[in-house]
Amino acid sequence: MTFPKNFLWGGAISANQCEGAYDVDGKGLSSADIATVCNPEHKREYTKGVIEGKYYPSHEAIDFYNRYKEDIA
Repeated sequence: MTFPKNFLWGGAISANQCEGAYDVDGKGLSSADIATVCNPEHKREYTKGVIEGKYYPSHEAIDFYNRYKEDIA
């Protein structure tokens, strides 16, 4: 497969999928921050705030917030 010379690649990321750091630097909660894990064993749940013992995937994500310098280097 070949691409035209003027072909432009694009990419995007979503903050809640990459940042982590859901509660730093004055950031308020988003709907993603109160959404629990969703997989065949667990139904997604939107809680009223962060509940101890629940797993919220966006809270850690890939920790880009803290690792962006080394990720981009």
